[in-house]
Amino acid sequence: MDLARHEAVTWRNRALLLFDRVAMPVAVCDVYGAVLLANPAMAAECGTTPGRLRGRDVLELFSPREATQVERIAEALRLRHRSRYQVSVRWRAPGGAERYGELTADPVSDTVEETPALLVMLRVDGEHEARSTPPAEQVTPAEARILALLAAGATTARAARETGLTTDGVTYHLRRLSSRWHAANRTELVARAYALGVLAPGVWPPEASTAGPD
Repeated sequence: MDLARHEAVTWRNRALLLFDRVAMPVAVCDVYGAVLLANPAMAAECGTTPGRLRGRDVLELFSPREATQVERIAEALRLRHRSRYQVSVRWRAPGGAERYGELTADPVSDTVEETPALLVMLRVDGEHEARSTPPAEQVTPAEARILALLAAGATTARAARETGLTTDGVTYHLRRLSSRWHAANRTELVARAYALGVLAPGVWPPEASTAGPD
């Protein structure tokens, strides 16, 4: 038993050494997208160190270009499908330029019954010059529509019907916005939306005043 444990530790250390030396940005996340482990290349894309990425939501670090991609993947993972998943993303590089590329996620676990972790790899396709718009004001059309519905008093179920999303999809958008804007509840979320100019003041029913990013 001691020999088997020693060999397991040896191979784990070798795997971690290889993981750290891979030039491609790579991370291991739990099934909800929280970073468990990241290599230096992934941390460099975020302008930080691997240890500081632990616990961060990978989809807050790299914003999906299409929310429907994420919803399909989330549903597939709930059903324990084990395909390779790809999401087109954009993010802000340490120098301020906006980069775009693709995240590839492979579910991995020791057994089929176990809840898988996600081996996430980032491919950088290119970058745009830095924009002057503050990141907090950049919302997608779907997020802007959900915020307008919330401001009008809609429930999650009604917002889902109005936007054509699932209730989980609406909750996903609200969770990301709350994290990005440090809002403790939906009332604060709506207040922030008005303060940032995402919702048009003095208009009823509430409506978005700005278009989201492409």
